[in-house]
Amino acid sequence: MAFLGRNSRAPMRLPHTVNAVAPIRVCDVGGWTDTWYARRGAVFHIAVYPYVEVQIQVVPRGTMAERVEITAENYGEKFTVNPERIAYDQHPLLEAAIDVMRLPEEAAFAINIHSEAPPGAGTGTSAAVAVALLGALDFLTSGRLTSHEVAYLAHSLETEKLGLQSGIQDQLCSAYGGINYLEMPSFPHATVSTLQLPDQIWWELEQRLAVVYIGTPHSSSQIHQQVINDLGEDASQNSQMTELRRLAREAKDAVLAGDLVALGNVMSRNTEQQRLLHSGLVGAKADEVIAVARRFGVLGYKVNGAGGDGGSLTLLCDGDRARKRQLVAELADHGYRHLPTYISRRGLRVWSGELEPH
Repeated sequence: MAFLGRNSRAPMRLPHTVNAVAPIRVCDVGGWTDTWYARRGAVFHIAVYPYVEVQIQVVPRGTMAERVEITAENYGEKFTVNPERIAYDQHPLLEAAIDVMRLPEEAAFAINIHSEAPPGAGTGTSAAVAVALLGALDFLTSGRLTSHEVAYLAHSLETEKLGLQSGIQDQLCSAYGGINYLEMPSFPHATVSTLQLPDQIWWELEQRLAVVYIGTPHSSSQIHQQVINDLGEDASQNSQMTELRRLAREAKDAVLAGDLVALGNVMSRNTEQQRLLHSGLVGAKADEVIAVARRFGVLGYKVNGAGGDGGSLTLLCDGDRARKRQLVAELADHGYRHLPTYISRRGLRVWSGELEPH
């Protein structure tokens, strides 16, 4: 039997189970221009799964030691949170999400979070976690947030609550899904255009993508700070930022035209432009992956996210499936992990785990 939930807006009946999933992000051409110091930007990116998954079990208050119990499945950790006294001493991003949401007073919550994408992969996983968790918690309220609002709330967790450096594209990608072109006329305000493609282009692009995990987690916020220091007082006028914005537009145009050769060229040029931003953004392991990929005729390569000494790369293969499998095997021999991905047509999805009886 459902029980009544209550928040500041209106009474409602709470479900016993809430599920939420949100995709991660790869191939972010124009990344770095979606930041406060760039001021204005343009980004092309692709939402993919494996999703971040959040499941909340809702029980009456008093049946658990604390009102919120969180299992961070990827870390093998379980901890409790008191929403009235957030300590920020376990997983700060998760605790921040609890802190900003008004939870129904009469309920307690067991939250499980899982992702097949490894932490620190440079695929916006932390943003997807925040979007999925906020979406699931919002499902327990009335007057729900839009996906766009969830994305901006997730961004504020990292920048305002935790004081981290973060652009806006990762949260928007998780919220919207699809293949997107973002335009940011003034930080943090952005419009999201989801590209409408014929199935043939979608399917061909999907089967040519290969995401390779380098295997060393990194802190994108620390790398952001290094780049900020190098760019100086007015990064918005920096010629490298101008070029990154232009490459985002080129990537969008190439995909709409179904020109995957041009897309691969843009991806590679973007990676080399990242290298110019800071010498550490394309590390030795990334260069090794690129060298192997070139021997297998890839059309392009893109260091995902902030880059650095870890993270992952998106490779755009030439369409020969056997050669792609050979490439994956060769990279595995070098100690690099292929992350199977599929393009996600949808972004944040939230639903009750209870089905009405027929």
